Amino acid sequence: MNRLQSHENGSNSPKFYVNSPAINKKFVEIGSHFHEISLRSPNYQASSQTLDNLFILCYSLLKKGSLCRLVSLKLWRHIFSDNISEKAMHRENYMNALREDIVDTVARHLTPAAQRYGYSDMPLETNIKWRPMVLVIGNYSSGKSSLINEFLGANIQATGQAPTDDSFTILTYDDTVPETEGIQVVEHRDGQALLNDPEFPFSTLRKHGQRFAAHFQLKKINSPFLKNVAIIDTPGMLDSITEQDRGYDYQEVLGDLAQKAGLVLVLFDAHKAGTLREAYKSIRDTLTAHTFEDRIIFVLNRIDECTSFNDMLRVYGTLCWNLSQITGRKDIPMIRMTYSANAAAANKKPAPQAPFLPLLENQRENLKQTILQTPRRRLDHLATYVEIHGARLAHYIEALLAFGQEFRRFRIKKLFTGLMISLIGGGLIALIMMLLSLIADPTILLSLAGIGAGLIMALWLAFSQKKLEQKFRTTRLENLDTLTPIDDQTRIDSWSAIRDTVYQHLKKDKGNYSLYELKLDLFDVQQVNDKATLEIRETLSDFQVMSEDDMKEWGEDRLARKAYEKEMADAEIMKNSVGHMY
Repeated sequence: MNRLQSHENGSNSPKFYVNSPAINKKFVEIGSHFHEISLRSPNYQASSQTLDNLFILCYSLLKKGSLCRLVSLKLWRHIFSDNISEKAMHRENYMNALREDIVDTVARHLTPAAQRYGYSDMPLETNIKWRPMVLVIGNYSSGKSSLINEFLGANIQATGQAPTDDSFTILTYDDTVPETEGIQVVEHRDGQALLNDPEFPFSTLRKHGQRFAAHFQLKKINSPFLKNVAIIDTPGMLDSITEQDRGYDYQEVLGDLAQKAGLVLVLFDAHKAGTLREAYKSIRDTLTAHTFEDRIIFVLNRIDECTSFNDMLRVYGTLCWNLSQITGRKDIPMIRMTYSANAAAANKKPAPQAPFLPLLENQRENLKQTILQTPRRRLDHLATYVEIHGARLAHYIEALLAFGQEFRRFRIKKLFTGLMISLIGGGLIALIMMLLSLIADPTILLSLAGIGAGLIMALWLAFSQKKLEQKFRTTRLENLDTLTPIDDQTRIDSWSAIRDTVYQHLKKDKGNYSLYELKLDLFDVQQVNDKATLEIRETLSDFQVMSEDDMKEWGEDRLARKAYEKEMADAEIMKNSVGHMY
């Protein structure tokens, strides 16, 4: 994990991170030289000859593969530019850089092992490489589309009292059409194209089939509300519905999207306060299995349609009771209460405002700000993603390693048993021949004993050993919970998340892995858990207290580093070209 820092590390001279102590010493000497000159003359311009010498040294280090990307900020600034742009970098740029760094860590250290051992069919970074997403679900006519349209500033999604939209719709930003021309759909993509476009993180949804693809779409909209976040509008949940009725498994699709989302809004309306079957299953089973409780927000919408304050209290109480039954918790989660003032004003025959509404806070604006804050929380979610999957993957590999070690001990034990049986059998054959006076020559008896032992061993390996190994696998899989130690709640939660995957994988592949490779991969994943996740959290802590000057300085460092990497890439191309010439 390459930490992007905006400060010096408390030393008097710039620091370099290279593998060779000798090279590191030379770099420190050069860094100290430039640092001393910079102290004497802040406007110092490095001479052409000095730059050439340093470039040759950097190029030789790069050729050996020992130069790391982390370098001192001051050295970059004094060597490669005299006047890097003074424009302050936005926090969004810093957040994007951190996100890219986290995605890179997952791609390099977690995904290879996850795919090699069947922890995940798709790269783990698929779920986190795109922009933050907000998933909006709810009963039909609960006001999902109206809420989205109000936030977007235009009527983009169809609305109505009956179910009006049976598609999962991704709403994202596009600025090719100016906002002055009106908020509108700039581009529309169908599900088949969306599922096969590597730009978007939805390739994992291809498993849901063609019927789902026909009910999946993307709309690019020039609404400023979507500049840093994408919204997923979903079909309204119904009461009596099956997979055959929709043509795809709605709950599985919902779970996959909830896993990608940084925030999930669950909307209810005053007429159907959580009584629908699909809503019950979604909250009780799907969301709890695919996301975290702190990312779920419950919203009671359309409260202005209650006829009286007592009616509103009955609706609120009913929803609280239903949620307590659905979640299985005694503490009721917070419920945001909202209504659309715009919808009431647009009605040709508006009903008189309910007298109790002024007594209540319309939390619609609060809900809007919560959605807009999703990118900020995205970094914490990414750090949690690395921690969770790093711990689960380590536990997963640990289980495979434990199974492999037990299986190897069992196999060696039974091979030794077969060897002893074959030796005893060969000796008995020779003894019987000798007692029956059929063969008296010791050499022949010894050869006969060896042949008999070999035949017995071959039969053992062909039949008995295989049956015993199969019985061991079956018995061990039936007692899978004792495979690894589970001594705290964290391990219990981790094991419950990976147990079925471990079972299916061991049943299918029979645990035929190199134990040496398993140990190496386990060590690499544990290093991510122990060090990389700590560095991520420290970087996020630094980010919270960074000033605008820090952001500006970081931006200059990033620009200089990009320029340097381009120089190195050009030098490598030149080196390869010269090499081909000779």
